[in-house]
Amino acid sequence: MTEADPATLGPDDARAEHDRLAARIRQADAAYYQDDAPELSDADYDDLRRRLARIEAAHPELIRPDSPTQTVGAAPAEGFRKVRHAVPMLSLDNAFSDDDLAEFAESVRRFLKLGPEEPLALVAEPKIDGLSFSARYENRRFVRGVTRGDGTEGEDVTANLATIADLPATLPEGAPEVFEVRGEVFMEKAGFAEMNRRHAETGGKIFANPRNAAAGSLRQKDPAVTARRPLKAFCYAWGETSAEPWASHREFLETLKSWGFPTNPRNRRCADAAEALAAFAALDAERAALPYDIDGVVYKVDRLDWQRRLGFVSRAPRWAIARKFAAEQARTLVLGIDIQVGRTGALTPVARLQPVTVGGVVVENATLHNEDEIRRKGVRVGDTVIVQRAGDVIPQVVAVVADAPRGAAEFVFPETCPVCGSHAERPEGEAVRRCTGGLTCPAQAVERLRHFVSRDALNVEGLGEKAVTEFYDLGWVRRPSDVFTLAARAEAGEISFGGLKGWGPVSVGKLFAAIQARKSSPLAKVIFALGIRHVGETTAKALASLYGSFDAFRAAGGRLALGDPFAREELVNRDGLGGAVAEALAEFFAEAHNTDELARLAAAMTVEPHVEAATRATALSGKTVVFTGTLERLSRNEAKARAEAMGAKVASSVSAKTDFLIVGADAGSKARKAAELGVATMTEEDFLALE
Repeated sequence: MTEADPATLGPDDARAEHDRLAARIRQADAAYYQDDAPELSDADYDDLRRRLARIEAAHPELIRPDSPTQTVGAAPAEGFRKVRHAVPMLSLDNAFSDDDLAEFAESVRRFLKLGPEEPLALVAEPKIDGLSFSARYENRRFVRGVTRGDGTEGEDVTANLATIADLPATLPEGAPEVFEVRGEVFMEKAGFAEMNRRHAETGGKIFANPRNAAAGSLRQKDPAVTARRPLKAFCYAWGETSAEPWASHREFLETLKSWGFPTNPRNRRCADAAEALAAFAALDAERAALPYDIDGVVYKVDRLDWQRRLGFVSRAPRWAIARKFAAEQARTLVLGIDIQVGRTGALTPVARLQPVTVGGVVVENATLHNEDEIRRKGVRVGDTVIVQRAGDVIPQVVAVVADAPRGAAEFVFPETCPVCGSHAERPEGEAVRRCTGGLTCPAQAVERLRHFVSRDALNVEGLGEKAVTEFYDLGWVRRPSDVFTLAARAEAGEISFGGLKGWGPVSVGKLFAAIQARKSSPLAKVIFALGIRHVGETTAKALASLYGSFDAFRAAGGRLALGDPFAREELVNRDGLGGAVAEALAEFFAEAHNTDELARLAAAMTVEPHVEAATRATALSGKTVVFTGTLERLSRNEAKARAEAMGAKVASSVSAKTDFLIVGADAGSKARKAAELGVATMTEEDFLALE
């Protein structure tokens, strides 16, 4: 069976599949970026993202700010000081074929309105399989090292990054006063093997692969440990800089090399698409012989003036793309299929595999997503299956081997929750079966609590998975507000840590201090921590921006629950928010136990009002603009990107809330409506003249 064409899916089916894919991608991002313990193969991960993008293209109403297509990475891990990037460290979109790469080049031409005779040079760079970093220099001296984190905020690893000999401590005269270089920390295959050999002899940790080893080494609490690890680096980009003495990406790489930074000697400037394809084929052929792991090729538009015009869209630049290598495959046996219950009650099947080595890594588990996926692939316990991976992670079950002995019987998906025994319901039009036990189901209650205190949410250090489960079982923490009353109840003698393994006075004191530190938390963090369906980190920020305060958020939620059309319109008209979020909030606030819990949280903690990040003030800052007609100098996409870069919100239709209508040739009904509503208009030339 093949996946249904997204264009043929009805609204409910499209939304259900979108939610499933988005949730799985977020889970995989957290495992990869935060824990250095990936749980999906590169091929599986890319397939999920590609399918999600196709669904959003066919159903654009499903695009939300927290969609994985709009975000990058995951929040920084615990234990390191957090540093906000002056210039975000974004991810890259992917190409999976020669046709995809050709379409990327054509999309650049369309955006810039380039004629077919205009040469479009790309720089091809090997895509290193390591950990991204940013190194900041002030007055030409190294002052700070930061991991990518979630692209906006990373972990301060200054002392650790300083131990990597490849990176210069100072820059030569002529370099900018402020300069952030970006690159990848990695471990060569030989160094990785030798380190693992030494660790085996001394009883140290054995790493699964060079990528995990590099990430774990850079995140050591003791820089002396990092210094003993064979870490290398390649640099390939810049962040904040006080000067840009280069006109092309190729010239930038040459400048980096002259300043003492390591750059990949296999970087290649490609004059056209044919050379770009040849560069990919050459690297694919020689990658096994390279001293380090690569998982693809990154292509970047060489001209920097064109890069600036192209700008960015959501999580990625328009001027760069990554082309991945094909996945590696192996055969193994399905030993069992287990069911896991998540915080939303979703029942997720996980295949337990006979351990198999794929691309040098032993893998034992793979998600099967839902019962439809099991049925589509026909997976049974006892089947021989083809699994694949492209990187360092748990594989994807590609297919059942047809000519191998089959399992005894088809897998029957449970209709009751394996944790609490409640009925597991599959709503019409959805792919996911969910436990109906709600907060009475221990799996859901514990998972919701874990989410509430997780590093992405309120980030209560010391209150991890084990502690949450233990406190739940003891009856100490059954709802989020209970977290903030732990210390008071312990002081009153209502609970006692005496006799609990691992909870001595020092540990308890640290936990209470961590909880106290989170008693005052930003509104966006609190909204995300509530675990409302469809409300991820980015959507939570958008809601915080819309409502401003916890009281206003609660009041709006109450109106949504009552079906207030004005409350719904206020939300869905906000850029990036839509009907799915409105419905999820209405459902959440319709439950009395949820609103009661919000009242308890309001009494137990201080929810800080939302503060918008400072941005450069422009004539369009905070304004809502609409484009109509044919623009002569800009493509519509470039015009929209320019307006958004100036702080405007670009809407698709004119309303009373529109501030400016930007009019091109052959303007039609939008211009007439703007005149009726008294909306100000401007020409394309007026728009280009704005600062």
